Amino acid sequence: MEDFIPLLRNQIEDEILTVRRLVPVEETYTVMKEAEPFYFPGNEIGVLVQHGFTGTTHSVRELGQYLAACGFTVYGPRLKGHGTHYKEMETTSYQDWVASAEAGYMMLQEKCSQIFVVGLSMGGTLALHLAHRYPETKGMVLINAALEIPDMEQVTDWEEPRFLEAIGSDIKADGVQELSYEKVPLQSFKEIVKLMALTKEKVPAVSCPAKILVSKEDHVVPPSNSQFIYDDLSSSDKKLIELEDSYHVATLDNDKDRIQRETEEFIRRLT
Repeated sequence: MEDFIPLLRNQIEDEILTVRRLVPVEETYTVMKEAEPFYFPGNEIGVLVQHGFTGTTHSVRELGQYLAACGFTVYGPRLKGHGTHYKEMETTSYQDWVASAEAGYMMLQEKCSQIFVVGLSMGGTLALHLAHRYPETKGMVLINAALEIPDMEQVTDWEEPRFLEAIGSDIKADGVQELSYEKVPLQSFKEIVKLMALTKEKVPAVSCPAKILVSKEDHVVPPSNSQFIYDDLSSSDKKLIELEDSYHVATLDNDKDRIQRETEEFIRRLT
């Protein structure tokens, strides 16, 4: 009997491990500090400010605060799977990110008579999607918007590794760090490539006024993306502006004050 008890214990432990492998435990993740969504109530002019791929609202919060100080109603959503842990991001799709953006747009629609969309990197991709889906969009400001990134497209056929090194914090200014993931799920790269390809096809059908801000030097999104957007937009009111002193995360970089002023000027001119 004494010999049987250890064998029984081992058998039970093996069965428990088998069940755990077959039925994955759902992990819960807390939102990072400064990665929370932000909302600043203001006037009838609504501005949706969207962060980028693997990033957080931290990268666009200062821009949002500036626009709120101008009197606008500002909302910065946290895209699903962002601002928690890269393992959670792995479980989300580009449709989830689109849904987060659309939910933010609809929230502002309930409170405001005019909506502007602003986006950094993939946030710019989502802004293009929203301008296409909602033609009544008053205008859009795109900051290093992403439609085609060859380095990402190269990994779409890979099956491993599960996680790759991060792409965040491409910032020229000394001592400035973006709050983002330290690793990126391979599956998430595949998802953003799908989103960019689908959005690229929609660009010629977008006709709302646009201000396109592009860093002269960007180590994440080739600056040619912004030129393509400018050339292909149907908008009669569009402007392409080069940022001389910033890398990819320009909203936290040396040109952040200019971005804030350019965005305010654009919104005021159209309202």
